Amino acid sequence: MKRSRSVVLATVAALAAGGTAVYVSDAAVAAVACAPAWSATQVYVGGNVASQNSHNYSAKWWTQNESPATHSGQWDVWADQGTCSGGTTPTTPPTTPPTTTPPTTTPPTTPPTTVPPGNGTLPAHFLTGYWQNFDNPANEIKLAAVPTSYDLIAVAFADATGTPGAVSFTIDPGLSASLGGYTNDQFKADLATLHSRGKKVVISVGGQNGSISVADSAAATNFANSVYSLMQTYGFDGVDIDLENGVNPTYMAQALRSLRSKAGANLIITMAPQTIDMQSPQSSYFALALSIKDILTVVHTQYYNSGAMLGCDNNAAYAQGTVNFLVALACIQLQNGLRPDQVSLGLPATTSAAGGGYVAPSVVNQALDCLARGTNCGSFKPPATYPGIRGAMTWSINWDVTGGNGFANTVKPHLSTLP
Repeated sequence: MKRSRSVVLATVAALAAGGTAVYVSDAAVAAVACAPAWSATQVYVGGNVASQNSHNYSAKWWTQNESPATHSGQWDVWADQGTCSGGTTPTTPPTTPPTTTPPTTTPPTTPPTTVPPGNGTLPAHFLTGYWQNFDNPANEIKLAAVPTSYDLIAVAFADATGTPGAVSFTIDPGLSASLGGYTNDQFKADLATLHSRGKKVVISVGGQNGSISVADSAAATNFANSVYSLMQTYGFDGVDIDLENGVNPTYMAQALRSLRSKAGANLIITMAPQTIDMQSPQSSYFALALSIKDILTVVHTQYYNSGAMLGCDNNAAYAQGTVNFLVALACIQLQNGLRPDQVSLGLPATTSAAGGGYVAPSVVNQALDCLARGTNCGSFKPPATYPGIRGAMTWSINWDVTGGNGFANTVKPHLSTLP
């Protein structure tokens, strides 16, 4: 590069000595050829290059229909490789150098490292709760009645349709009757009310009785299209994967990446696997989480209804319902590929909300302290501290309300004290 520039400058000096005014642009000094033009319909994977607006860009991961010009920030899918030229007829340079001063630019500020990509405006540590779209002994509440302590609300659940992979949603007739005729339009208005409070709402897919299966490419396409349609219809901010009857990591990953290409970088993707599903990176749920790590918001594993399980030390089976259980099992994810900001602790709100594994909300706070600071641990201490641990989830908001909001009122204030 230096040698080429010296030759050009020597040529300029010689011409100037002969009395000819010469203007040499930066492009003439070192022009980089433009890659093939970006196409909205083409699929790009990590390392693929494309050009737009006289800039070359390199894809960091799988993408489709995400413009490089608007998706090339630190957390975005494209990396700006600088200006390029080619493909257009150059204009004749002026005979005298321009007199205007080029505009100055302010270097972009670096976003906080604790904020992961694609999570909208969720706090660094946040509380998630499930809102029940069905009747059971827990209190029925309208969506707008969700306590303000909750940052992320997962609506449980979307329904399977006759089309493989596709889902739908409507207010459950039994719930509607219990709430005096709650309608889809009222639900939409309530979701908008939560947005006005700064909350995020996702549609949860699955649950104990969920029968949704994404087992091939066609089902993956149907899943992405139907979830995106629900987002447009109701205003959901993303999707929660709570498939307790198995998940195909290959095709669910395809579905979620397709959904992100439609919804954009602010899409929230959460997962609620059972404890057995996160024991090993080779298990289907864990493999799915790792395969979409670049677009995954958080995994709030259900640390209940499981019995005793091995922790990350592989040394002992820890009994559910203890701080050791929570810390030792969360440690498996933290030591095997997920970022701390992608790990959250999922617990039942009351003893009635699950068959086993309930802990007092104060124990949830104890586990968060142990993971984030290395303090308040039980007999098990993790091999490192994880200040970015994301927070907690509870099943469910309805059960918490029934029990007097003890979970939210105890855990939410504690989250703000974490590093």
